[in-house]
Amino acid sequence: MSFDLQQTELILGNSNPRFSGVTSTMLQVLRYQKDMINVVVLGSHHLPDGIPHLTFGQLIKLCRLPLPDGRYRVFHARRNNEVIQALILKKCFGAKIRIAFTSTAQRQHSWITRYLIRQSDATISTCSAAASYIKGGPDIIIPHGIDLDTYSPAEDRPALWREFGFPGQYGIGIFGRVRQQKGVDLLVRASIPLLKKHPEFTVVICGETTPDQQSFQDKLEAEVDAAGLTDRFLFLGKQPFSELPKLFKAMTIVTALSRNEGFGLTILEAMASGVAVLASEAGAWQDIVRGGIDGHIVPCDDLSATQEKLDTMMSDPDQLIIMGTHGRERVQQHYSLEREARDLTEFLRSLAVVE
Repeated sequence: MSFDLQQTELILGNSNPRFSGVTSTMLQVLRYQKDMINVVVLGSHHLPDGIPHLTFGQLIKLCRLPLPDGRYRVFHARRNNEVIQALILKKCFGAKIRIAFTSTAQRQHSWITRYLIRQSDATISTCSAAASYIKGGPDIIIPHGIDLDTYSPAEDRPALWREFGFPGQYGIGIFGRVRQQKGVDLLVRASIPLLKKHPEFTVVICGETTPDQQSFQDKLEAEVDAAGLTDRFLFLGKQPFSELPKLFKAMTIVTALSRNEGFGLTILEAMASGVAVLASEAGAWQDIVRGGIDGHIVPCDDLSATQEKLDTMMSDPDQLIIMGTHGRERVQQHYSLEREARDLTEFLRSLAVVE
């Protein structure tokens, strides 16, 4: 979108020079948001060509006056330091802005975060679990969305599975860094006896193992080797981002068994790919997954429940196809990236006030 910077309605924080999940969320939503509202970004980190961005000094100058029609601009922050930037603009330089803060944390907030929430004009949560940690509740809950074109069902999943050259007929995937927090150990230990019962399945573990977590992976691989199932557990390591949608499509079940999580896009990526899911109660997954319809939900860190539900799913591959179809439909209706951008833009625009 090309516009006069004086007509800027929305300012997005972009304070982290390192690419993170927060950065990814901002950029994905921005793809749609830029066509819905006049938006600029504070800082140029990781921005694609054509996105207007300003320095802090330029923003001070821009926000000394409200919009020509008298409305205030809105500063949307997703990190603590971005709220601090907005407060400096507002309190030290008299910027005519309103501050909206998206909080995704599912833990007791630090004193500084509690202070920043109080100083913001509006607070946004991404799921009910995160909302429960905000005193008095957020102003609105707007869940994350997923790109339905990037993540879509396979035209021929068995053929795609064979193309990868994986053993067996069906894949049980887990995506993310290999560490205890992600529940990789729960999947491995639940699956060892089940793979003997269901020899047509293979477990695919897709994610980076950092040096400090190598001993964790080594221990799991030793358990797999001792069970005589080395060829049925595939540790793929870190995969190119462009390859992930194809890997999701190839799975028959995707698990997300984190002991704690922020939002957790893995489940949306899997459901958008038409894959049945098994998720823990972490993140937003209790809000998203309908037990027995799209997949199943199990308590966090519960090996027995994980094994029981996984056995149920592995016993009925035809039902998994139905679950995958239901999951895709649910994401299309409620969790598209375009829907997230639209709902977020409408709410942020509503915060503008006339001086």
